[in-house]
Amino acid sequence: MAVATETPFHVLAVDDSLPDRKLIERLLKTSSFHVTTVDSGSKALEFLGIHGEDSSPVSVHADQLEVAVNLIITDYCMPGMTGYDLLKKIKESSSLRDIPVVIMSSENIPSRINRCLEEGADEFFLKPVRLSDMSKLKPHILKSRCKEHYQEQHQQSDSNSNECSNPTNDSSSSDNSSSRKRKAEDNEVLPQTNRLRHS
Repeated sequence: MAVATETPFHVLAVDDSLPDRKLIERLLKTSSFHVTTVDSGSKALEFLGIHGEDSSPVSVHADQLEVAVNLIITDYCMPGMTGYDLLKKIKESSSLRDIPVVIMSSENIPSRINRCLEEGADEFFLKPVRLSDMSKLKPHILKSRCKEHYQEQHQQSDSNSNECSNPTNDSSSSDNSSSRKRKAEDNEVLPQTNRLRHS
C-alpha cells in the first residue's frame, strides 16, 4: 500500500557566492524544500523561462513547467543583475509576479531593505542566513498558493456569471435599490442622534 506524500515546495536560490549558495541550499534541504541553485539573476530568469534583456519567453516544454518554482530567494549584491533588478523583472512578468521573492544581504541598509519591500519582496534576510529563517518561507508560499487558488475560483465564477440570464441581474439591482433606501433611512436617524449628543 503506497502512502501519498506531499510534494516538497520548490525554491530557486540565486547567489553568486558559492559558499553562500551551498549554505542556503543545505538550509533549504534541511527544511524539506526542493532546491535549484543558480549563480546569477540572468540564469534565474532563464530557468524561469524569461530572457534577461528583453523579457520575452524562452521556449519551455510543458513538462518542464510542471516543476513550478514556489519561491525565489536571491542575494542582493551580485555582478550584472542585482537581486533588486531580478525582483523587478519577476514582478513585471504576468506569469511570475505571484511567486514570493526573498532578498538576502550581508549589509543592513534600511533604505535598501525598504526599496526591496516596496518593489514587492516578501521578506528581507540579513546574512548569514540561519535555519530559523527557513521557517519564515513557508507562510509566503502558502499565502501565494491561496491567492492563486482564489484567483482561479474567481475567474471560474466570472465565466459562470457571464452565462447567467438578465433576470438575475435585475434582482441584484433591486437589492441595491433597497440597500440604498436603508442607507437613506439610516442617514435620517443619524443626524437626530447627533443632535441629542450635542445638546
